[in-house]
Amino acid sequence: MDVRTETVEFGVVERQFVLKTAEDTVPGILWSPEASTGPHPTVLIGHGGSVHKRAPYVLDLAHRFVKHLGFSAVALDAPDHGERIVDPEAAEWRRRALRERLIAGPGAGPRTFDAAEAAASAERVRKGVLEWKALLDDLEGERTGGPAAAPRSPVGIGRYGYWGLSMGTAIGLPFVATEPRIAAAVLGLAGLGGRPGAEEFGQLARSLRVPVLLVEQWDDELVARDAAMALFDAVGSRDKALHIHPGGHLETPSYELEAYDAFFARHLAG
Repeated sequence: MDVRTETVEFGVVERQFVLKTAEDTVPGILWSPEASTGPHPTVLIGHGGSVHKRAPYVLDLAHRFVKHLGFSAVALDAPDHGERIVDPEAAEWRRRALRERLIAGPGAGPRTFDAAEAAASAERVRKGVLEWKALLDDLEGERTGGPAAAPRSPVGIGRYGYWGLSMGTAIGLPFVATEPRIAAAVLGLAGLGGRPGAEEFGQLARSLRVPVLLVEQWDDELVARDAAMALFDAVGSRDKALHIHPGGHLETPSYELEAYDAFFARHLAG
């Protein structure tokens, strides 16, 4: 991890960094408590489609986890997002397509993917999973003073959480299912079926064993209600909960933030 800038505001240390992997250089942000005196849990935040690591809700979550729980938080720009956009026209097309789906409402029917879109989605997930794993390796190296880097902050105690909805689940669920260092996960705004790699996605959901909080929207324009319920059924964790609210894909109520705090405090602290 190569830290590029470091700032402190209201007790939160923000470090902007780049993570070098075997395939790419990935921009990210690490937030941690200014007055930390020892190792503590870290929550990885996976942003949704068409946004980036500094989306307002990502910043809100990160600051809550630091201030309310005394944890660290970290976010990466997903492949083809944020500072990693290499084709601005394609990125704008994806944003327009998303807006059109949201405007069309729940009755628009399942989204279809052509071969190029399906391949791009699968590649985004593949790279995203590998990058989150590389980040954990790097954080572990910083925590122990290992070869990854000299310690800069006391992040992690072997207990990491993951938060990611929508595209954050498309990448995050395969990551959590294959990464034993993740102890608990908030996932959602996603379902079974209707996506490239749907069969494998379902198998990975069934393989989950860590505590999972699944957050869905009853009137989601992008995820059919029965697909969301099927995902909850498929999650193999014995400790799982479903929070579902009226409204569309972008209308998860703000009070759900309190549930995230309580969930991670319960499963990561102590």
